[in-house]
Amino acid sequence: MDWFPFVLSAQVATLATGLNLVAGVALGWALARGRFPGRDLLAALTTVPLVLPPTVLGYYLLVALGRTSPIGQALDALGVPLVFTWRGAVVASAVASFPLMVQSCRAAFEGVDPELEQVARTLGRSELEVFRTITLPLAGRGILAGTVLAFARALGDFGATLMVAGNIPGRTQTLAIAVYDTVQAGNLGLAGVLVAVLTAFSILSLLAIQRLGRRLAA
Repeated sequence: MDWFPFVLSAQVATLATGLNLVAGVALGWALARGRFPGRDLLAALTTVPLVLPPTVLGYYLLVALGRTSPIGQALDALGVPLVFTWRGAVVASAVASFPLMVQSCRAAFEGVDPELEQVARTLGRSELEVFRTITLPLAGRGILAGTVLAFARALGDFGATLMVAGNIPGRTQTLAIAVYDTVQAGNLGLAGVLVAVLTAFSILSLLAIQRLGRRLAA
């Protein structure tokens, strides 16, 4: 068995989740607490990757990041092209799983009692200290749940990753793409093993989310 798809998928999902964690916490907090023009539109645009067909999302990314686009040309000039590279797989997986992170973070921040934050302010805490010591810890379980969901989604992404990174064995072939490849080749035994791994991880992720939910409700 070729272990490269396993290793690459783990690396891609980890990096994509790391990017999503930083951006998702920031955007989730802004959507939960911010009152600014275009807030609803921003929330809708953030959710779009969740409802678009994966190949359509991949097409948009391919057009935006391809070597004929301004972004693609700039990245090529810097020596870090994205299309048909593992970096492209990271970006595609991150974009595909980003809505799960943002929605979880937004819900977590909306669940924090503003009065607790106000008490901290009256005690002389700065906004950064209030966020770090009050808001973030109280929203921590929801953020962790979003992180697990986003990781699982990034690990199993197929359509967007295939469009942007391609299917290059030993370079950009992730676990989900390897399943497609083995089925096309008629190797159903290996495909079954790969599918079992992805399914088991998905179930474990959902069990973890349910356990976190029960602890949060307790």
